[in-house]
Formats: sequence, structure tokens, C-alpha cells
Amino acid sequence: MAYLGNDVREYRYKLLNELMDRENLDAVAFASTEFFQFATNFQTDVTTWERPILCVVPRNGAPFVVLNELSTNNWRYAHEEGRLWVSDTSFYAEHPVLSNRMHLVHEWPEMVAEKLRSAGLGRGRIGTDVGGGPLQKAFALLPEARPLIKTQEFRSLRWVKHPEEIALMREIAGLTDWLQDRYRENIRPGRLLMELDMMVGAEFAQEAARRFPAQDVALLDLWSISGPPSAAPHGDGKRSGATLEKGHVMINLIIPRINGVVVENERTWFCGKPDTRQERFFEVALAANEAGIEAAVAGRPVSGIDAAAQAIIEKAGFGSYIMHRTGHGMGLLCHEYPGDMAFNYRALLENEVYSVEPGLYVYGLGGFRQDDTVVIGEKPEVLTRAPKDLRSQTVL
Repeated sequence: MAYLGNDVREYRYKLLNELMDRENLDAVAFASTEFFQFATNFQTDVTTWERPILCVVPRNGAPFVVLNELSTNNWRYAHEEGRLWVSDTSFYAEHPVLSNRMHLVHEWPEMVAEKLRSAGLGRGRIGTDVGGGPLQKAFALLPEARPLIKTQEFRSLRWVKHPEEIALMREIAGLTDWLQDRYRENIRPGRLLMELDMMVGAEFAQEAARRFPAQDVALLDLWSISGPPSAAPHGDGKRSGATLEKGHVMINLIIPRINGVVVENERTWFCGKPDTRQERFFEVALAANEAGIEAAVAGRPVSGIDAAAQAIIEKAGFGSYIMHRTGHGMGLLCHEYPGDMAFNYRALLENEVYSVEPGLYVYGLGGFRQDDTVVIGEKPEVLTRAPKDLRSQTVL
């Protein structure tokens, strides 16, 4: 699978143009990392509070970007490989030089204001994803321009995925399933959890190199929590020296990002035969996961995924062990939009992608959570297919 291509660009720019028509905008301006990538297909290599960036997409005219000089060669590599969606690029410096001078970082507002004027946007209605900061200073130099914060409207553009994005997510999910098998092969009493995770991480590096050579591959999260500390969804903050012991329940989490797309895969494991209480919590958590997946149908409410999972848990009498919503959107980010699954009553749209991860957290015993990445449709498509039944998840 190559980088996201021109079909995805055309799809996203069509969404942007439709939004500009609805909101009567002359352009949109993205200054945050994820929206910049959404419009350019470039994974930024700077932190924006330190080195501001900007991508402007006019309603009529070519898009352009402003980047720090640190990104010069990365941008050039991406351009030479044909994976960029914007060709008009300006760079600014963060240190003065005697030759080939550029604007300095403190001149960024003046540089951006001039770029906007040159594009005929000095008096435009421009939708932005951020307020304040350097971008606000740039607009202060354009008193006739009208910047309008449209973050909420922009977020909706990231709900429905292009088929090419979903195809890539399928491939990434297959890699995460392969990694779950590596956990199954290596779980044993007395093993350091961090060592186990790092071993699987090394396996990830080798397999990702085979499946996705010369691609933008990152492992956002890969970790395990075991025993009583797993009753805290993100652990107890004391992983150094923590071991997996016989009788422990263990939750692991695998979240890779490849070419700007993220998948999440989590499973609950037992090191040795679980007792009857552990079995009961495991089975209820699994049933809640499956109920949530069954509710991931286009036309039904977003909140229905959470409601279906909670109904199973409440019926079992375990409602007091819930600590978080059942899931969230997936896409450019792990926690993608929408993030308010439990309180969002709009209809699910075909080709949205969600995590479905109801969990039970029992103090003194441990946590129980199965997490799948699911595509919304007439029939939900579960991308993460690693086994999650009790027999498969018990390593004797």
C-alpha cells in the first residue's frame, strides 16, 4: 500500500469546497498539525507552538503552505516522491543568515499576511482551525479580512473515510492482529511487562518494514498492564519492574500509525487459568464489545454503540465498574472525531470508523477490555480480527 493518493486529495478538497460554499468562506487556513496533514498529506516534523505552520486552501485558487526551514528537506523528499498535495511552499528561518535571507520566525505574521494579500484574500472571509497565537497576529495586519473559527465544522470533514483510507486501515489492522499473535507466543509468568512490550515492538519494526517498506510508519502506543494495576485503564504509573504473574489478567494495547492513518487493537489475556470471577468479568466485557459492534450500523445513533454495550454491562450488574465511554472516532488520530460517542445522537454515517472498547475495571482484581476498530456500514466491518474468546486469550 502506497501513501494516500490523488483520489483521497480530490475527496478531501471536495469536502473543503463544499464547506466553503455552505459557510460563505473565501478560504480555509489550517495551523494545527492534524488539519495541516489533512490538507497536504505531509506529516509535520515540528511542534507548532515553537515553529508555526500554515496551509491555506482558497475557494478559488491554488493552496499554499508556510513552513519552518527545518522542514525543507523533508518537504523536498515528499515532493520528489509525488506524495504532496500542495506545491506552493514558502519557508521561514529561525536564525539569521548573511546570505539567502528569509523571514525570521518573529516575522511569521508579516509573511503570512503578505501571502494572503497576494492570494487576493486580504479582505476575505477565512475559516480557521485555531484562534490566537501567530495566526491572530497575521490577521491583525489585515484589518479588512474576517477570520472565523470553524474548528467544529472542520472536524466533521474527518468523520467519513475515503475507500483508500479504509483499505489502508485494513492492512494496518492485519499487522496489529499479527502482533497479537506474538503476544500469545510470549506470555509467561515472571516476564517483565516492559521487556515483553519492547520485544513485540521489535517484531513490529521488522514486520512493518516487510509489509510497508519506505513508508511513514510509527508506533504510537504498544504497552501492557497486568494484575491489579490493570484496574486503572492506563495503568498505575509504575511499569518499571512490573511482571506478569500466573493468575494475572493482562490488557495490551497496539496503536500504529502508517501513512497518516491510525488503527487500535486491544485484547484481554490470562496468564494461567482464570478463576470464576475473572471469567465472568471477561465474558461480560466481551459480550459488551460484541453488542457495541452490532450497533455500529449506518443510520443508527452514534450514542447507540455506547448504549448497547452499557446495556449488557448493566444487565450483568457491573455498571459500577465502567470508567469510560465505549469508544471514539478513528482516523488521522487515535482519538479522532467524534470523541463524544456516549452523548452524540446524530446518525452514524457509512464509512465512519470507530473504536469499540467497553471496559470493566475492578479494584484489586484487574481490568477487562476488548477493543476493535470498526467501519460503519449496513453491516459493520470489524478490521481487527485477532481472537478474543476466553480459550484463545488464556495462555497456560
